[in-house]
Amino acid sequence: MNGLIIVNKPKGITSREVVNHICKKLNTKKVGHNGTLDPLAEGVLVVCLGKYTKLNEMLSGEEKEYIAEVKLGYLTDTLDITGTILKEEKPTLNVETLKQAFLNFPRKYIQEVPKYSAVKVNGKKLYEYARKDIPVELPKKEVLIKDLELLSFDGENFTFKTTVSKGTYIRSLIRDLLGTMNTIGTMSNLIRTKQGKFNIEDACTLEDIEKGNFKVLKIKDIFDIPVIVIDNILKKKVLNGAKVEGTYPNRVLFVDENAAELAIYVRDGNSMKVSVML
Repeated sequence: MNGLIIVNKPKGITSREVVNHICKKLNTKKVGHNGTLDPLAEGVLVVCLGKYTKLNEMLSGEEKEYIAEVKLGYLTDTLDITGTILKEEKPTLNVETLKQAFLNFPRKYIQEVPKYSAVKVNGKKLYEYARKDIPVELPKKEVLIKDLELLSFDGENFTFKTTVSKGTYIRSLIRDLLGTMNTIGTMSNLIRTKQGKFNIEDACTLEDIEKGNFKVLKIKDIFDIPVIVIDNILKKKVLNGAKVEGTYPNRVLFVDENAAELAIYVRDGNSMKVSVML
């Protein structure tokens, strides 16, 4: 089976466990996911089946939307409530200060990766260093915060919605936002409500998958890309990964006369070259 399944990942399990569940249900080993969600988090998880695992790189650049909850007065080593408390203080924020911080927070900045994350340094994941208390310089990268909206605040907790670029850690965003107010807090809940064009309302549950009640998306459902039907002569060239001459849009999906997906091609000067072979 080739395609995508949009899963509403439940809280309390890893993204890998979702993949394992689908592997077992569909009796296949060729399953992967795009955009890891921590066990604490829930929401949209894009799962690739079969040859569609080759689309991971194309999918990974999509923006993601989250709703996060924050508990004030606690700082943990993981930056969420699953971690060990490093510092406690009585919350003193008021709603006006918080609103102002949301307005003033930079929409583009250099973010430090959490030490409890799967980012690799010298071939090892950061959480492997953290669990053994081995010092390591944490990577930093530029991230884009497209939207940042305060939803609720009760003096000890607040909830916000944000849309961010690839690779943005919401745990780190919370730390950095609170740092502008010289206070601390930790993420207590996280829901990914959207990834690219995929919304949580369209996602299926693991129970749906167990019952066979899920939709497998194809290229036309995933990307806004022209579909070009080609004859058997050109099909042979495409299947061999050869360059193709002709007047085409910058990115196309070639299919054969039976509508079987063959490959995604992209413009390369005056010709087209293979991007993803399907």
